[in-house]
Amino acid sequence: FNSASGAATDREHDVQLGLLQALCRAVADNRDAASVSEILDRLIAYSEAHFMSEELLMRLKSYDDYEDHVEDHLQMLDTLRGIAASHAAGDTALVAGRAAESLDFIGRHIATRDRRFADHVRLGL
Repeated sequence: FNSASGAATDREHDVQLGLLQALCRAVADNRDAASVSEILDRLIAYSEAHFMSEELLMRLKSYDDYEDHVEDHLQMLDTLRGIAASHAAGDTALVAGRAAESLDFIGRHIATRDRRFADHVRLGL
């Protein structure tokens, strides 16, 4: 893990946050169901891949906060899949609020847990 891979992780976080922001905008703008579904599908697939690579790196670095960090990932994916299921079932009333909550949650996760892991790797702890 070096500054280049740290920058790559930061870019991945930017993409993930961008997809969440796009979801919030799409819902707020009353975009059609297919557009919202496409964003949700991309967000879930991207998050799964990002979390998998981050978790692999945590295991390689014997990271001490692995379980709690992964629990955040699982909670986030469960929430996103729940939003997608609700949306697919036509129950869109709560999608905007849940999308905004997800954006807040992942923002806090990046600022706290991901930052702590980056420091762990950077400092060779």
